[in-house]
Amino acid sequence: MRNEQKQEVIRASGIAKSFGTTEALKEISFGVNEGEIFGFIGPDGAGKTTLFRILTTLLLPGKGTMTVLGCDVVREFRKLRGEIGYMPGRFSLYMDLTVGENLRFYASVFGTTIEENYDLIRDIYTHIEPFANRQAGRLSGGMKQKLALSCALIHRPRLLVLDEPTTGVDAVSRTEFWEMLRQLREHRITVLVSTPYMDEAMRCDRVALLQEGRILAIDTPENIRHGYSRRLYSVRSAEKFRLITALRKFPETRTAWPFGEDVHVTFREEGRASGLENFLREAGITDARITEIRAGIEDCFLELMGGAHAGP
Repeated sequence: MRNEQKQEVIRASGIAKSFGTTEALKEISFGVNEGEIFGFIGPDGAGKTTLFRILTTLLLPGKGTMTVLGCDVVREFRKLRGEIGYMPGRFSLYMDLTVGENLRFYASVFGTTIEENYDLIRDIYTHIEPFANRQAGRLSGGMKQKLALSCALIHRPRLLVLDEPTTGVDAVSRTEFWEMLRQLREHRITVLVSTPYMDEAMRCDRVALLQEGRILAIDTPENIRHGYSRRLYSVRSAEKFRLITALRKFPETRTAWPFGEDVHVTFREEGRASGLENFLREAGITDARITEIRAGIEDCFLELMGGAHAGP
């Protein structure tokens, strides 16, 4: 981001929403600046989709206020809808229409044409243009994603809202998609994106960590990582399940979370607990490798959730 005066384009204050006795959002507040890629990071059920439906005027908040692009999401929803591009989590285009027909239809809904705004979608649409006459339902997951993004951008919105856009998409398509989002900076489009993938948080300018309807932290990804104050260790063994069980039984273990092939561990006392190697050997684990590491976003998220509960 360039060092210039930033205009706030989203301001939420005390937003809450319940469905029966279930509290989906619990009085959350945040702001998003123009031109940011702002990420909401959290597991399924954290409240991301509910928040995005309120933000895009598809759902009324139960409590609190929210302004988007200077418009109140309740009182000025008609004015606001033409300024937002929304890509819901579930593929929502017309499966029996071709790529070209879907794009022309969405352009017509907003009173524009493909040609009028082609410069905005060119870099995205060139990936799917060879399949312009193919039905959307016959596209791969990555191609469906690019078509949906093109349709969300075809009316040149000032705000792009993407609800878990890379879920179920292969790693190459995920990388391509994020590159496309970064290119939208040239058009001064603000991007709000949710994802359950912690590694995607590092691609955002700022992130909000969301859990059970509450925001645990808002900051740049690097600042969130920097705020992790504990010493963290990675432990690896060929017998992973046995390793996790042993680590959680070790008296000095505070947390022990599986991360891929490793287990990330913190101890009750700062630093590496003495006697761990002997304890693991007595448990029959003779190949354990213990390395001090720097915390990632997911480590920070688990710590903010109350990581002490993961101990023995």
